[in-house]
Amino acid sequence: MWFLESTKLCAEARRRTGLEDFGSPPIEPALSVLTKSLEDEAELHGLGRFLMRVHLRDLLEMRLRLAEAWKDKSSALDQSSIEKPIFIVGMPRSGSTFLHELLTEDPEHRAPRVWEVMYPLASSPGKKDQSRRIAKAEACLWFFRKLAPRADAVYPMRALTPHECVAIHSQTFLSPEFISTCRIPSYEAFLGSTDLVPAYRHQRRFLQHLELESPGKRWILKSPDHVHGLKELFTVFPDARIIQTHRNPLEVVKSSVDLTRVLRGLYGPPGNVEELLARETNVLAESTERFIQFRDTHPELEERFIDVKYTDIVADPVGTVRRIYEQLDSPFTELSAHRLQHLASNRSRYEGRRASAEPAGLKLAPGLDTARFERYCLRFELFPKAGA
Repeated sequence: MWFLESTKLCAEARRRTGLEDFGSPPIEPALSVLTKSLEDEAELHGLGRFLMRVHLRDLLEMRLRLAEAWKDKSSALDQSSIEKPIFIVGMPRSGSTFLHELLTEDPEHRAPRVWEVMYPLASSPGKKDQSRRIAKAEACLWFFRKLAPRADAVYPMRALTPHECVAIHSQTFLSPEFISTCRIPSYEAFLGSTDLVPAYRHQRRFLQHLELESPGKRWILKSPDHVHGLKELFTVFPDARIIQTHRNPLEVVKSSVDLTRVLRGLYGPPGNVEELLARETNVLAESTERFIQFRDTHPELEERFIDVKYTDIVADPVGTVRRIYEQLDSPFTELSAHRLQHLASNRSRYEGRRASAEPAGLKLAPGLDTARFERYCLRFELFPKAGA
């Protein structure tokens, strides 16, 4: 029941929408690799299988409807140049979500909101339709929190909050989102060896689509996983600026395991803590090595990077953003400072303890190769806590 097979999912999406063309980029072979990996490796339980099947079908239906909507809007979409977007990248659990929210408080900035990514197509013009889509997204997120009670602790999200780029990339089925929710090593290997330019081109088109309703603002975009596609990012967004967040990797590893267990538990076995610690340590080490290598081999792009420490974001969010503006040569107004201070003082508005703090009771397994982080810590002046 609810078998995950790409051909059948595509057929059902076409039947439900009455449309045939999924547009660009092609959904294959990514969808077939993903569904096979989910079937063979993820050990999905009944609820997880149902939720994943609905999610994949919804993504396919969205692709069909977007392709249809964009057919007659090609010239209008092309007029949007998406100038000098800002991408927040770096380690997961390093304050990037908080920083994303802070930067989008500026009235001159724009971020894709959760409701826009979930329901990007209006059925009629005007505020009434927008309110309907926001309410629909909020209802879905409420249901998600009921299924995953610790969702607010690991990743608080509401319909109006800024969304991550991985959710947009999921529409191409070339996204780390699926890896974060399920154990699918075959798909993970496929994604790691695949050209991600099509995913970034789709993201650019999607942003152009959103700009039809709200043009003229600077995009603030975010995903820790951009570290795996910096080359492709700059290929599609050649004038992009990068804000890279940094945190003590040992704290990040522990927090990442906490997040992974909550997300994977919604679809299948959450995983053994020791095995996840080893995996997250390896993934994080590879990520730090990857972006250090990229920056070292592309000195011409060094001025495009702004480095921000997690400790600075937490201790002085307004001052940290002010310093970012100075490096961007952008004016920092009193209105922006006031709005940022208000957001920072209300940061704990969601229920549950924040999982960006080090999860209680989670100890690093002996034998993990934490020495791989030494180069990273020295370069960005990050030092482990005593006793970590």
